[in-house]
Amino acid sequence: VQLQASGGGLVQAGGSLRLSCAASGRTFSKLTVAWFRQTPGKEREFVVRINWGSGITYYSESVKGRFTISRDNAKNTVYLQMNTLKPEDTAVYYCAAGSADFYGYWGRGTQVTVSS
Repeated sequence: VQLQASGGGLVQAGGSLRLSCAASGRTFSKLTVAWFRQTPGKEREFVVRINWGSGITYYSESVKGRFTISRDNAKNTVYLQMNTLKPEDTAVYYCAAGSADFYGYWGRGTQVTVSS
């Protein structure tokens, strides 16, 4: 499956952005889809995941209550709604798919920059 992430950009602190992760080549069926983020010099950080079949989600504590992951079955797309953004949310965001233990599919990242 090929993943295409989009929707990044520059936003002021307190603002919102919505990222999209579209799949091609196969559907997300039976997969877990997750968002990770990474800043230069730091390890990649887990943000959130969703089980495509059950819809069960799991958020990192750093984004809980501010970010919302959702899916659109018809469009085979996962969304990440990011509200109340903070400068520390600045990173390259990647979507990934696979199981909760191993993500074998990765998309190119999309840059999110939050200015203070």
